[in-house]
Amino acid sequence: MRLRLLPLASLFLFGPIPAPAQSLPVSPTGVAQADPAARTKALNDLFDEIWQDQLSHSPLLASGIGDKRYDAQLPDYSVAAYNDQLASDAQFFARLAAIDTAGMPEQEILSRDLMIRQFMRAQETSQFKTWEMPVTAFRGLPATLPRLAGKLHFATAQDYDDYTNRLDKVPSAFRQITDNIMIGIEDQRVPPKSTLEQLLAQINALLAMKPEDSPFAAPLREFPGSISAADQAGLRQEVLTAITKQVYPAYQRFAKFLQAVYIPAGRAEDGLWALPDGDAYYAFLVKQNTTTDLTAAQIHQLGEIWVARDEADELALGKKLGYPTLATLRTAMAAEPHLHPTSAAQLVEAYRKDLAEISAKMPELFPAAPQMTVDVKAMPPWMAQDHGAAAFLPDAPGGGTLYVNTADLAQRSLADVESIVYDGVVPGEGFQMWVQRGQTDLPAFRRWLMIPAFTEGWGLYAEQPGEDAGFYQDPYAEVARLEYDEEASIALVVDTGIHADRWTRQQAIDYYHAHSGLSDAAIEAAVDRIIAEPGEALRAKTGELEMLGLRGAAQKTLGGRFDLRSFDQEIIGSGALPLDMLSDRVAAWMNEQATKRQ
Repeated sequence: MRLRLLPLASLFLFGPIPAPAQSLPVSPTGVAQADPAARTKALNDLFDEIWQDQLSHSPLLASGIGDKRYDAQLPDYSVAAYNDQLASDAQFFARLAAIDTAGMPEQEILSRDLMIRQFMRAQETSQFKTWEMPVTAFRGLPATLPRLAGKLHFATAQDYDDYTNRLDKVPSAFRQITDNIMIGIEDQRVPPKSTLEQLLAQINALLAMKPEDSPFAAPLREFPGSISAADQAGLRQEVLTAITKQVYPAYQRFAKFLQAVYIPAGRAEDGLWALPDGDAYYAFLVKQNTTTDLTAAQIHQLGEIWVARDEADELALGKKLGYPTLATLRTAMAAEPHLHPTSAAQLVEAYRKDLAEISAKMPELFPAAPQMTVDVKAMPPWMAQDHGAAAFLPDAPGGGTLYVNTADLAQRSLADVESIVYDGVVPGEGFQMWVQRGQTDLPAFRRWLMIPAFTEGWGLYAEQPGEDAGFYQDPYAEVARLEYDEEASIALVVDTGIHADRWTRQQAIDYYHAHSGLSDAAIEAAVDRIIAEPGEALRAKTGELEMLGLRGAAQKTLGGRFDLRSFDQEIIGSGALPLDMLSDRVAAWMNEQATKRQ
């Protein structure tokens, strides 16, 4: 007889295990009779209590946002922990439903609606037993733990002690994950063999490194000046001992498990449709990732429409530059010397220059938002292998660091720089998250809530304000922008093609080859991620399309009274929102603007 996992309530995108389905009480009781001020305080107190509980059960999340209280911990993946969290969250759910929001301020009502939605979505997730497939080449502890150190801030000896204690817990966490996988194998809920083989290759590459050269040893490469040389030596030895005696053996055992058990049990088919409830599960993931009611078929069609539109725009621009076809344009850009850096310093300086130029324009684009402080650095070699052209790492509260990947310098493009800056940093994803996290009048869970369809959608949409501000003067940079947009459109077609329409991996690769200028390696990497993470690739383009649609509707409704700066501020003014809630909010804003200016 084996233990069965009870589903765990998860309020936020960070938690993997959902709550069982239940309905909200129709008639709130308890604090419903209190005056609005008292109910508002009770609601905000409950938000904080739920958030603190979430942090205590999600130590990696806590560490990631700079809360050091749980830096020595890893999540407890055991059955008992899941069941304990289930009982706790069910109580939170009932208490939240019992609070009447009548007469409360708008933002408190919005916060309650968001929290309830997180509960309801988590409840719906439970039927798909996601905890039985806890790892892929991109998700889960084995794949993500090597990147943890790069996201932490080491300032004191205690930070190193906590890190050592956390590493000592890796073997126990791997045993719990393996137990969950065994339940999934018995239930025939397994990932494709291909993504498990990729994970094994990643682990083998990691184990081939000397412990001191591994990503786990990243904090040892530069100690803060406040720690003495003698203490540094002791801390270094403690961390290396934990890596050698705990982390590496745990990965070695898991690699053997992958090779002998999990890969042979993996499914041969790439698409999610191959699971017993795969069609229903993918339909749910489409809804979850896009926060819309669009079907896979509708998204597939949207993708095809936008691929054709982006190609037409790019071809028209190419012909102005003297290239009769997209193929000749892309070939020329790949070979054109002035579009490629000759040194790492030149590439870093290109990012620094474009970032400075758009930052200088930000007070005009977003008058109400304070300036971000962004440092630009070359990406460390140990970090470069896991990232694309650049990576922005926020550093609350002041801004963050843009790391530029200078590896494989000959393959890097100067034409890409503007799009990457506008999409990923300013005024894109980094700026949106920084504004959201600075809204101290919102509950903490709202400031850290991640809704990728919104944030990634804003990143793509934010290339539009860059164009509105007079950038993309270089036509090759505009071509690069269209290429990025087309890649997001292609992803809509390929994701739905693989997981709903039963495309093979080769069909997906062929589609990318027919419609993009990506290299073979980049195409295969994109397809493999779509196979491993169904629905994830749908987020950015659906978010962008929603925001562009809302902008068009506002321009049509308000005519000459439309103010782009006010519209963009309204989009990001309440932090990340599901797209349908964003649509409702913008509609209310349009009505307010129309009334105000009559």
